Amino acid sequence: MTSPHLDPTRKMDFVFLIEVRDSNPNGDPDAGGMPRTDPVSGQGLITDVALKRKVRDTVALINEAEKRPGFDIYIEAGTALNSQHERAYAADAAGPKASQLDAQRWMCETFFDVRMFGAVMTTGQKNRQAGRVRGPVQLTFARSVDPITPLELGITRVAPTKAEDLKNKTTEMGSKHIVPYGLYRGEGHFSAPLAGRTGVTNHDLAMFWRAFTLMFDHDRSAARGELNLRGLYVFTHADKFGKAPARKLLDRVTIKGPGDGTARSFSDYQVDVQQADLPEGVTLTTLIG
Repeated sequence: MTSPHLDPTRKMDFVFLIEVRDSNPNGDPDAGGMPRTDPVSGQGLITDVALKRKVRDTVALINEAEKRPGFDIYIEAGTALNSQHERAYAADAAGPKASQLDAQRWMCETFFDVRMFGAVMTTGQKNRQAGRVRGPVQLTFARSVDPITPLELGITRVAPTKAEDLKNKTTEMGSKHIVPYGLYRGEGHFSAPLAGRTGVTNHDLAMFWRAFTLMFDHDRSAARGELNLRGLYVFTHADKFGKAPARKLLDRVTIKGPGDGTARSFSDYQVDVQQADLPEGVTLTTLIG
C-alpha cells in the first residue's frame, strides 16, 4: 500500500525546519553577500529559489548513480534554457514536426523539475518553444523564528592572487558572512490536480522527499558548513482538493524560542506538533522530527 505522502492523487501541505550554525544560508548579492534579512523584524530569510536549487542539485546527484529516465534537470548550471527546449524537437524525442503541446508533454516526461516545479518555456525560436507549465510543488521563503545576528568576519589568505605581489605581500584580506545560529521555518504545498497535468508519479514524490531530506548534506561548503534539516511534517489529505484549509493544518506546528538572537542550539527551541484531533480525512507523516 502506498504511503499517503507518496500518493500523487492527494493534496499535501508541509512544514520544514532548517537549522543554521555559523553559516550563510542564502547570501544577498545586493548586500555584498550578507545573509538575507527582513529589515523590519530582523528575521533571516532563505528564498524558495535557493531551496529548489538544492533539491535540483540533489536529484541530479542521485540520478548520476541511478540513471533513471525522466529525472533530467531543466534548470542547471552551464546549460542554456533554449537548448533544452530544442531537445524536445529532436528526432529521438517528440520530433521536428511536433506541436508545442507535444513538446511540452515531452519536457514534462523528461525533466523532473518541470514536472514538479513547473517552467516558463516560451523563449527561443517560435517553432522550438514548449509553453508554460504550472508545477504542483510550491515552497515559501523560510523565515527564522527569531531575529538573527549576521556577522562579517575578516579572514586572511597566505597566497596572494598575483605573482607580482609575492614580493610585497605575505597575506591577502577577505571577509566571511555568517549567521551564528538561526532556526528557520518554511512551508510547502503539493497540488494533486496540477500533478495530474504534469504526470507526477509516486516515484517522483519519493525522489522529492528523498532529495529534500538530503539536500543540505550534499551542499556543504566553506560558507554553508552547518545547515541541517531539523523537521519535515507532511499533512496529506484524503482527496486531491483537500479536507481542511492549509493554514489550519500548518499552524499545528508551533515553535517557541528565546525571542531574540541569543539562541545557539536547537535545544533552545521547543517544537510542538499537534497531532491529536486532526480534521477528518487528513493524516500527518513526520519524515524528520
